[in-house]
Amino acid sequence: MMNAIRILGLDPGLRRTGWGVVSVLGSRVTHVAHGVIAPDEKAAFSDRLLHLFEGICAVIEQHKPDEAAVEETFVNTNAQSTLKLGHARAAAMIAPARAGLLVAEYSNAMVKKAVVGTGGADKAQIAFMIARLLPTAGSPTADAADALAVAIAHAHARTARRVA
Repeated sequence: MMNAIRILGLDPGLRRTGWGVVSVLGSRVTHVAHGVIAPDEKAAFSDRLLHLFEGICAVIEQHKPDEAAVEETFVNTNAQSTLKLGHARAAAMIAPARAGLLVAEYSNAMVKKAVVGTGGADKAQIAFMIARLLPTAGSPTADAADALAVAIAHAHARTARRVA
């Protein structure tokens, strides 16, 4: 008999880090919870990173995921912004690693393809598909919907690896 596993999906950002937890049993994916961690934008950079880290740790403590998945950082034209996003991503990876969870990484295009069917999907298409795939999630914010999409991408990748 298979046991359901819980996957924590994270969409890291310095202003808002989306998180979503899904339960996977076979090919069935169900919504558990979602939200956004939003540090005070006026706080010191290190305090904002600490807020993200502690917020993710609290989500892990509350929802007890078995694995985690984080969206990879896309490189934009502003090197400083990319570097800061990388710091937020590090906090999002260290928190589940510290809790002993496997932490998988997925590109933005791979997440979009897993949920929408095309790597070029926009945020509205992702939100629409999250509402369809996880009807009990309601209407999560874009950041939380992206995080749920990361969790779903990981669920699909786990299934594909098991089948292969």
